[in-house]
Amino acid sequence: MTPTSEITATFKILLIGDSNVGKSSIIRRFTDDKFLSPEETNATIGVDFKVTMYDVDDKRYKLAIWDTAGQERFRTLTSSYYRGAQGVILAYDVSSRETFENLENWIEEVNTYCPSDDVVKMIVGNKIDKETEERVPRKEGFEYARKHQTLFLECSAKTKVGVQQAVEELVNKIIDTPSLWRKSSPTKGTVSVDESVTSGLGSGCAC
Repeated sequence: MTPTSEITATFKILLIGDSNVGKSSIIRRFTDDKFLSPEETNATIGVDFKVTMYDVDDKRYKLAIWDTAGQERFRTLTSSYYRGAQGVILAYDVSSRETFENLENWIEEVNTYCPSDDVVKMIVGNKIDKETEERVPRKEGFEYARKHQTLFLECSAKTKVGVQQAVEELVNKIIDTPSLWRKSSPTKGTVSVDESVTSGLGSGCAC
């Protein structure tokens, strides 16, 4: 069935985590199906975002995917971007235990700025293509996600394994959580959607 050209809703999705875990690469792979080598990319300064469409069940959704800087010196800047988020992806590098252990700080930040239990969270272990003896075991990542009641998936932005699945699972969970994005309209049977999420002023996060 061909999806309608009318946008059903706009979702704001944040990608957070330490520097060099591949956040920008994950976004680029999902939106453009491209991968840039480390030599071709620069660390994100502040925040950047991509807009793409997601079609499912004859409906069209606009995704505004925000790539927040992981550097510690930008953390105070990124806090304002949590406002209006319906989904948050917390990324780490499976070949770097430090980035995995630092997830605790990012979880704390999400819970501070997005206290709503409805906001969909997913922990994503990137760079599974890398061969290393220091790899964070998948089971450990899964158990950590279960402890914090988040979705979990491993992926490789380089080989594109798991990237599409990760974002789609997150978006489908948001769609299945109407309290995040639906507002009752005065007209019976209709739904109004706040398009301002792309400016950080949406209703997904009560912060």
